[in-house]
Amino acid sequence: MPQTHPATDQAVPTGAVSAPPTALSLEERLTLTNTAMTARLDEAAVAYEVNTAHIDTEPLDLADVVTVPMGPTFQPPPQSYPTPVAALLQRAHHRLLTGGWCTGALVDADGARCMLGAIRAEARGDSGLEANAAAVLLDAIRRTFGDDVDSVPSFNDAHGSSRTPIRMVDRAVRLADARGL
Repeated sequence: MPQTHPATDQAVPTGAVSAPPTALSLEERLTLTNTAMTARLDEAAVAYEVNTAHIDTEPLDLADVVTVPMGPTFQPPPQSYPTPVAALLQRAHHRLLTGGWCTGALVDADGARCMLGAIRAEARGDSGLEANAAAVLLDAIRRTFGDDVDSVPSFNDAHGSSRTPIRMVDRAVRLADARGL
């Protein structure tokens, strides 16, 4: 007959009750995964070295490969508009794209310019042309963002990236051309 209770000659473990397994925390799982991936990458690196050890290679001379100038290159602006204000705004747009855009100053330490700074630089001292270009730019901004935009500098400084200000200068180019300015 089978025994239903332990025999007296068999030792019964006392107090050695095994605890149920607990789930690993996120940090523990990440550590285990990192360790496993490191081992697999090390193994793959060794396998690559073994598999490619017989291939003879010669050092590569970059002069044989690189056939274009390696320094920064100047890109001339696209074909200019025939009207003075549109041409000025197009040059200012190109200057912002190539020279950089900034906020808080007409020109920053790196040479980047705000919207008005680019217009002023491209106007080359012609204050009347500069004022006309700034007026068209402000009109283009207000057509898109409403009449509560105070000025070009306040609009420029309200943005954290160059995307919208440069896009607005491009719209002002088309607006000045449509007006024949």
